[in-house]
Amino acid sequence: MTKGESFCGQKQPKYYQLMTDLKEKVTKGEIRPGDKLPSENELSAAYQISRQTVRKALAVLDSEGYIYAEHGRGTFCRERVMHTGNSRNIAVVTTYLSDYIFPRVIQGIDEVLTREGYSIILKNTKNSRSQEAKCLEELLQKDIEGIIIEPSKSHIYCRHTELYGKLEEYGIPYVFIQGCFDQLSEKPKVLMDDCLGGYLITKYLIETGHRNIIGVFKSDDMQGQNRHRGYVQALQEAGLVYDPDRVIWFYTEDRRVHPYDGICRLVQKQAAMDSVVCYNDQIAMKVIQALQDMGKRVPEDISVTGYDNSFMAAGDGFHLTTIVHPQEKLGEMAAELLLDLIHHREGLESEQILIEPELVIGNSCLDRR
Repeated sequence: MTKGESFCGQKQPKYYQLMTDLKEKVTKGEIRPGDKLPSENELSAAYQISRQTVRKALAVLDSEGYIYAEHGRGTFCRERVMHTGNSRNIAVVTTYLSDYIFPRVIQGIDEVLTREGYSIILKNTKNSRSQEAKCLEELLQKDIEGIIIEPSKSHIYCRHTELYGKLEEYGIPYVFIQGCFDQLSEKPKVLMDDCLGGYLITKYLIETGHRNIIGVFKSDDMQGQNRHRGYVQALQEAGLVYDPDRVIWFYTEDRRVHPYDGICRLVQKQAAMDSVVCYNDQIAMKVIQALQDMGKRVPEDISVTGYDNSFMAAGDGFHLTTIVHPQEKLGEMAAELLLDLIHHREGLESEQILIEPELVIGNSCLDRR
């Protein structure tokens, strides 16, 4: 195969040829950490390509952590992190750190890892795909032994799978929690059986005489999609017609507004409604506020359910009917699975741990039989 050709015999783009050549020189030690690279003009002349093409190649090398630019000085070879495999550092990446269920999930992870002599590097993405990619890029520059990660917007196609590929290239195992991307569905993970959870809570409402059940679900993550599937399954099993107009979908960015507004609009339209199945406890509390602001009583007029059995599910004699989320236990299981991967225990490359949900009956629902 001649230089510049792919394995299919087709000529590679010119920027790719330059990028590959420079990367090879870094790998072989011909360009060492701290060395200054030839200027754009010099590379342009040497490879007989335009400066724009040179910039494109350098931008890729920069994004992959091979080089860095200093204004007015030039471009330099970056000090590549050696992944020693014995740093005792584990990265934990979640969508949020201090909100909702996440502190207890992190606590469960920390208990296991601290006991085994590991330190945690905490990162959060605020459920942003670009921030997740940035976190992974930063972590690839650190000497870590593994990562536990909650993917951001896990139902949406992942455009940075090459970063996960880079983790594998460096021998850094990772475990997904709470969801995973479709392209990486065979990777190790610890999940709630959210489809069964959505089914159990909807079935409970049906068994207690509810027939006009509204659904409120998050559309951009795997959990919301699976809880919706369980909701649909329970309705169909009971012979109730599934009506997509009776489901309110929301995205991460509009979670504070859209569920509230959606319920208000249904009440204004006088839509038949005797209960609401909510994506989680946070959304349930917003739905309850919307119903109360519209003059409806919970549970006397309309029953409401949550999911996760979080701290906000109970207070002042009130307790949501919800699904238990074993927050600390999930964190512990994820940490134990990652340690098994680090210690090269066999047969875990595609391990999936599915936690069975449990219904908790509170006083946010009224038996309507």
